[in-house]
Amino acid sequence: MEADDPVLTDLARQWVAAVRQTSFLDLGADALQKFFERQAAALRGGDAQAGAAAGAALVGVGLNNPEALQRSIGLLFQLPGAGAEMIGGFAAGFAQASRQKILDDQERIRRAWTRALTDAEHSLQRELHHQAHHDPLTGLPNRVLLYRHLADALREAGPDTRIGVCFLDLDEFKTINDTLGHGYGDQLLVALADRLRSTVLAAGHFVARVGGDEFVVVVRDTKGNDELTELAEAMLAALNKPVLLDGHELAVSASIGIVEQAARGAEPDELLRAADATLYLAKADGRARYALFDEQRNAQQLLRYGLTGRLAGALERGEFELVYQPLVALDGNRLRGAEALLRWRHPDLGTVSPNTFIPVAEQSGMILPLGRWVLRESCLAAAAWQRSHPGTPLLVSVNVSPRQCTDPRLLDDVRHALADSGLDPANLQLELTETVLMQSTGRPVQTLRTIADLGVRIVIDDFGIGYSNLAYLRHLPVHGLKLAGAFMAGIRKLESDHVDEQIVETVIRLAHMLQMTVTAEGIETADQAARLAALGCDLGQGWLFGRPVRPAEIPLTPSPA
Repeated sequence: MEADDPVLTDLARQWVAAVRQTSFLDLGADALQKFFERQAAALRGGDAQAGAAAGAALVGVGLNNPEALQRSIGLLFQLPGAGAEMIGGFAAGFAQASRQKILDDQERIRRAWTRALTDAEHSLQRELHHQAHHDPLTGLPNRVLLYRHLADALREAGPDTRIGVCFLDLDEFKTINDTLGHGYGDQLLVALADRLRSTVLAAGHFVARVGGDEFVVVVRDTKGNDELTELAEAMLAALNKPVLLDGHELAVSASIGIVEQAARGAEPDELLRAADATLYLAKADGRARYALFDEQRNAQQLLRYGLTGRLAGALERGEFELVYQPLVALDGNRLRGAEALLRWRHPDLGTVSPNTFIPVAEQSGMILPLGRWVLRESCLAAAAWQRSHPGTPLLVSVNVSPRQCTDPRLLDDVRHALADSGLDPANLQLELTETVLMQSTGRPVQTLRTIADLGVRIVIDDFGIGYSNLAYLRHLPVHGLKLAGAFMAGIRKLESDHVDEQIVETVIRLAHMLQMTVTAEGIETADQAARLAALGCDLGQGWLFGRPVRPAEIPLTPSPA
């Protein structure tokens, strides 16, 4: 278009005014004016092909609605030389370009949607992968990722490569959950996990949460136990600092089991099992500490694990039996009763020591049905003694485990054992450890009071190894004490230890003031029995009066060896 063509310039200006408000346009006023001047010049005297090109160009700048087409055609009739063929071509070009734009837009939308779906799928896959390999509460890697990391570390290990595993468990975390609720427990876990993450990752190692309050740390390319113990001390120090939650200052400790060994040939399960077993050694040693893997102690732990499986069904298979050791009144050497002692006769292992299987049964919960059976069988045996010797009332003393003391069914178990056997409650004596009785509050103590109200005697076993005191015991339903072996050390010496005898005499005198009887265990000689009798001890038990025997073999009158 020539610059001085006023007709086309004026037409272009009118064209801009007519269509500008019909659509949102990216072009500014000057650019739009020049665009229409070019279109007007191309259309002057043009044919259908020129019209089609102009119609398509109109759509190209964003004027693709019917109102823009209608207004444009109205103006084009003012163009010199405009004819029906050109106008028709303009409309056709506009329509074809509009259709193509719709198709292009649809294709862009389809592609955008496809990309969005693909991105969403990838994002979802990443999220699902993260959730599958991380703990949702703390964000730490979970057991799945731990196994993968550990397997990779072992697979990539060279012949001289060593690896370390720290298995960490929070001490008494259940108490916090039980007292403050799981909400506080979760907050505490998150706070402690953050501390572990900072401590472990700062040292360049891997940490995962594998259970409620259990964490595992993997240390590659270790240089020996010192590196692991240094890390363990750092973790314990970080966790020991109190955590403030909603005004509650919570302090927890942790126990850690450490395994450090050659990586070549090791298996993830074996490493974790060894670290887990070592963790329980740390707990057994007093908690709030770490323990290093010990081959001998680990073998004992493995034995306990093996016993857990063997214990299941042992009661139903009839592998347990009760033997009874006489309890003798030291004043007059009269049989007063017997203590029921549990024995496990395993067909392959032989006789398994109670010191070995009782802790396993206690930990696994199998002590509850086992203790229920012991109580019932002991009452039946004592009832048989009562019927066969009506003039000689004999009591049976039954040990009650810590777990039984907190079992809400203990009272019913005692009632049923007495009812089923017909035993006089006065002839049943329950032995509880000093620590269990001192730690029992609330319902367990009330249960013991109710049992005592039935007429059953309550006795503290191994008195002196815990932290009880006689002044406190007067408020508990306790009828007697059994002296711990430490009290008997001086009594057993060939030459009298006057200090030990004075301690025993003082305990006996205080117990009698509180209306409690005193029993001495482990009496082996007549001299020991005589000395204890002189000190005022009420009952004695030991090889002097008889070894543990079957219930029918309990003698009416003991015969000292």
